[in-house]
Amino acid sequence: MSPYVAAKHGVVGLLKSQALESAPFGIRVNCVAPTSVNTKLIHNAPTYALFAPDIPEAERTPDSVADRFATIPLMDVPWVEPEDIANAVADLASDEARYVIGLALEVDAGQTLE
Repeated sequence: MSPYVAAKHGVVGLLKSQALESAPFGIRVNCVAPTSVNTKLIHNAPTYALFAPDIPEAERTPDSVADRFATIPLMDVPWVEPEDIANAVADLASDEARYVIGLALEVDAGQTLE
């Protein structure tokens, strides 16, 4: 997990630096930090093997691993939907968020609260 954690902190650090440098020009810089998203990025054999090594490979399906993924966020969901991320991005890009800058918006069902 160390490389992942380091990379995520690097993204947030870059976000803050770019926000500071871009703000005087009226440019807003933000990012979205999701938990597991219901896409092929998590629904694949290598990821299933990490989360469910005890389940035979032929039986690893989204339904059979959902309870394992549900242990990550605080809310009772195994993952968020792509639409949840798209909605967050659309909100940050809208005029309603015109003064939001330097924000790492966590769409993570409470994962990072612990």
